[in-house]
Amino acid sequence: MSIPAFDTTANTTYTQSPNPTWTYGQRVDTTPEGKAWVAGESEGWKVYNTAETDKALLYKLMISGIVPRPIAFVSTISEQGVENLSPFSWFNMVTNYPPIISFACNDLGPGSLKDTATNVMNSQGFTVNIISEPFIENANVTAVDAPTDFDEWSISGLTKEKCVQVKASRVKESAFSMECELYKTVDITHPVTGEHSSTLILAHIKYIHVRKDMLTERGGVDITKFKPVARMGDISYARVGDAFKLTRPVWAQDEATIQDALTTLATL
Repeated sequence: MSIPAFDTTANTTYTQSPNPTWTYGQRVDTTPEGKAWVAGESEGWKVYNTAETDKALLYKLMISGIVPRPIAFVSTISEQGVENLSPFSWFNMVTNYPPIISFACNDLGPGSLKDTATNVMNSQGFTVNIISEPFIENANVTAVDAPTDFDEWSISGLTKEKCVQVKASRVKESAFSMECELYKTVDITHPVTGEHSSTLILAHIKYIHVRKDMLTERGGVDITKFKPVARMGDISYARVGDAFKLTRPVWAQDEATIQDALTTLATL
């Protein structure tokens, strides 16, 4: 199958939201796009009982349905000094105070942890780096199922950069890197069989390294420059396309409008 080349000229553009005239209580099928979306309900739903569904199919469904997923590009170091670099897409922010992030690391097999899960527990610290478009291939290659004593940095073409506190390197090419210490690990076991399948890692961020050219005047990261990459289903990745902003409702300001909308809806 022939597919187009990657468009290096494309940039994230801010647009209006899909339905900028939406009002409280307005149903989805009141716009042409919404009506077309709701029409798909006529096909019905396929329901999966997870207790009876093959784990390979569950994996396929979950990684393609829970999207897009941010990617934690994790750099660790073993007690023997061997550095490890690997991407994990079961990753997200937990809280900003204290600054905690989480990522899950599946087992290699029964009773066998991945190098990353082993290394984060050795008190030497680790880094979590965000991947941007210009080095996605470099990052992807580190997902190779290499032997334990193999240093993925050696084939990545990426640059090790020293950290302020932790012994593991950060990725110099990453515009947003976090030096972390282990906060807590949670063993994930099957509730019926008791089989250990994954380790949930909670990481306490000690230092954040942000490239200055990525920062906005208000102190945030500019998504149009950052170009972060997300994980999709199968072996697919995604870039950030058009973005839009939606104001979060404030009850003190919108209560009267909400009550009026409810009164109107009650008469329909």
